[in-house]
Amino acid sequence: MKKIDEFNKERDRLNEIVMKYAGLGLKRFLSLDNQFYTEGALPAKTKEMLGLISSFVLRCDDCINYHLDKCNQLGVTNEEMEELLAIGVLIGGSITIPHLRRALEVWDDMRDVA
Repeated sequence: MKKIDEFNKERDRLNEIVMKYAGLGLKRFLSLDNQFYTEGALPAKTKEMLGLISSFVLRCDDCINYHLDKCNQLGVTNEEMEELLAIGVLIGGSITIPHLRRALEVWDDMRDVA
C-alpha cells in the first residue's frame, strides 16, 4: 500500500471520530475549509499549491500529505512540485528540510505508478 493510501485511510478513520463529536461551529469551519479550494478566480490547482506551500512553511506533515495528494490529482508536475517546495524551503528556512524529505518521499511514492 502506498504511503498516501495509508495516510488517507487513517485520516478517514479519524475524521469519522471528529464528526461524531463535531458541533455546528466545527462542521461549518470544515465545510468552509473545503469550499475555499474549489474553482474560482484562482484555479483549484493553484489553490492546492498555495495550500501545500502554506502547510509546508507551517510544518504540518498531515496537511502536507493532504495537499500533495490533491496536487497529484490535479496534475501538478514533478517540475512544478520541485519549484513549489524550493520556495517553501526559501521561505521556511532550513527547519523545513525534514519536511522536504518526507514530502518528496510521499510524492515519489505516489508518482511511481507501475
